[in-house]
Amino acid sequence: MNFLNIDDLTREQLDEVLTRAADQKERTARGKTGDAMAGKTLGMIFEKPSTRTRVSFETGATQLGGHAIFLGPDDIHLGHGEPVKDTARALSRYVDVIMARVFDHEDAVELAEYSEVPVVNGLTDDAHPCQTLADLMTIRERFDGFDADVAWVGDGNNVCQSFVLGAALVGLDLTVATPDGYGVDDDIMARAEELGEAPETTHDPEEAIEGADVIYTDVWVSMGEESERAEKLIDFSEAGFQIQDEWLDDRLLMHCLPAHRGEEVTDSVMESDNAIVWDQAENRLHAQKGLLTYLLE
Repeated sequence: MNFLNIDDLTREQLDEVLTRAADQKERTARGKTGDAMAGKTLGMIFEKPSTRTRVSFETGATQLGGHAIFLGPDDIHLGHGEPVKDTARALSRYVDVIMARVFDHEDAVELAEYSEVPVVNGLTDDAHPCQTLADLMTIRERFDGFDADVAWVGDGNNVCQSFVLGAALVGLDLTVATPDGYGVDDDIMARAEELGEAPETTHDPEEAIEGADVIYTDVWVSMGEESERAEKLIDFSEAGFQIQDEWLDDRLLMHCLPAHRGEEVTDSVMESDNAIVWDQAENRLHAQKGLLTYLLE
């Protein structure tokens, strides 16, 4: 089984992964994380750098008794020098799981098609399902389930798109606010509708947060969009999409990190007691351990 999109899991499978993640978090607190990866190796392909993805996966594999190998752009010729399918065939003869953080989602799909071992999407331009696992775990902890109203305020990017599908899977009440022209792809909305219910959408962030328990945001300019930076900063700031202190009230703040303080969110909001972003960041570790144990079994 591969994990390229959050909806590769059924609701029952997702619940199982999140239950395993909660168990791993409890085990970690007691210093007993188990040996589910004893003698096993995680191969980690990175076209895009990341603090949280690398450290959480590498630490997770170690805590489970396994080993992780970092393969950066200078260490591997993914699609450059040899076809992606050849990399998949060779690498899967060496390792037990492949995690790929790449630009083109189709590269992750091709890796999965030709790999003999599970392939995990650590992030592509289209999706970030591992982040959604941590997001749903964080919400489930805070609300003892998924009885919460969440407002996404920002770009309809890969993190947003995976979260839309995850929210539909678990029945989370979600409203998505994006500036005009930056919404979620139509096919994602259609998939969400098939899974349960597509989110409400608006171009007004203050409308979106009415009645919300949680505000979730992300950077306005994602990695690889540097050429669009000037235009996007204008579009988002003029549309009033920066998360302000007065918006919080008793609402919680989520952010997948890294945050560009002073752009999508103020420094004071990030430092407020309402910010649960560090719980999210920690839960990347536990959610991925839950996923790894599930895939290896």
